[in-house]
Amino acid sequence: MLQLSDRLGPARGTRAINHKHVLISIMIKGDTQANLARRTGLAQSTVSNIVGELQTAGVLPNDKAEQARAVRRGTVRLPPTRNVAVGVHLGFVRATVVARRVDRPISETHSEHVASGANRGMSEVIPVLKQAIREAVGRTSLGLEDVVSLGVAVPRMVDPRTGRFASPILPPWSEGDDPSRDLGAWLGVPGALDNDANLGALAEQTYATDGHAEIVVYIKGSTGIGAGLVISNTPIRGRGMAGEIGHLVFDPNGAVCRCGGRGCLETVIGANALVRQARDALSGSAVDVPHSLASLIEKAQAGDVVCERIMRDAGRVLGQALAQLCNLLNPDLIVVGGTLGAAQGMVLDPCQESLERFALRGAVGPHSGFTLKSSSMNQLSEAQGALLLGLTSLRRSDDTQEQGRD
Repeated sequence: MLQLSDRLGPARGTRAINHKHVLISIMIKGDTQANLARRTGLAQSTVSNIVGELQTAGVLPNDKAEQARAVRRGTVRLPPTRNVAVGVHLGFVRATVVARRVDRPISETHSEHVASGANRGMSEVIPVLKQAIREAVGRTSLGLEDVVSLGVAVPRMVDPRTGRFASPILPPWSEGDDPSRDLGAWLGVPGALDNDANLGALAEQTYATDGHAEIVVYIKGSTGIGAGLVISNTPIRGRGMAGEIGHLVFDPNGAVCRCGGRGCLETVIGANALVRQARDALSGSAVDVPHSLASLIEKAQAGDVVCERIMRDAGRVLGQALAQLCNLLNPDLIVVGGTLGAAQGMVLDPCQESLERFALRGAVGPHSGFTLKSSSMNQLSEAQGALLLGLTSLRRSDDTQEQGRD
């Protein structure tokens, strides 16, 4: 089996950096040379030359039969490779780990779900995550020593300049918490950290749209409400605050939010707000009261009229918020993910109705090219995005070196 670790260290010089850039792009997703050129920003002739040189070096299949098969497939793929990429989505109350051999497609990703999250504290959740990583990697038939990258997605604001939590650091996180650093040190690889909605958008744009949608928005609705933005293959992070749609003021006289604001969208359709509505409406009833957003959705889908009304109203409110975003950004695609996305049509249908009522017709109308849908990744978008982050972050030291030369 091919071993790529030696080719993923710091690269010096434009030629070496471009080789590494193309190689990492193939590790992310086998693709046509034209698409590799688009994804890397390199000229197609440059990508063609690099592919040929990687074949000569034995990094890509170099026997004539395999090259002929690749031409028929129209894609550039790695041969069997002894390297694994890992992604972790560390939420408030649960976590997900994914692991994939870098020569395999996304359909062959292995996942592990953990019933613990950041609200347990880093000292408790890190050991649990280590065990989940060990099990997910083991299912690839490789070992922890074969892991080459790690990305971690968190439902908090992350400063892209430092890769650390942006101020103010909100509960349940504390100053000094850094799960990517702790897990990366254990694995012996660099760890990278980013907001989970940003990474959900990156995964959806990379895998669900085949990279051809110019502007993709991913709504992550769970305990909080976040939005990830990808424009022309580039995540839009600002200084860490971009996409914080959950903290847009929706009701100036509403409830106080954990961010210190009042009437944020999160206080209206965040998990705690929706569950509270159900508990208040069903107080004193003999029926089981929902204890989480997942159980609220389950009861709504089973026909509970109170829970169904709450979810449909949440979809309408979300649509009003997204209408403003559509008028501002004119996205090609909005994907609703997280736990809220699991409600599918119960949220999406009223959301679409609000979009059509409040957004410009040219932005969301039948001939606009706009699509609203739920995630097709079985609630793994954020973890898959974290895996992508880990791979792309392998280029970070190269970019820094080149900037230093300018």
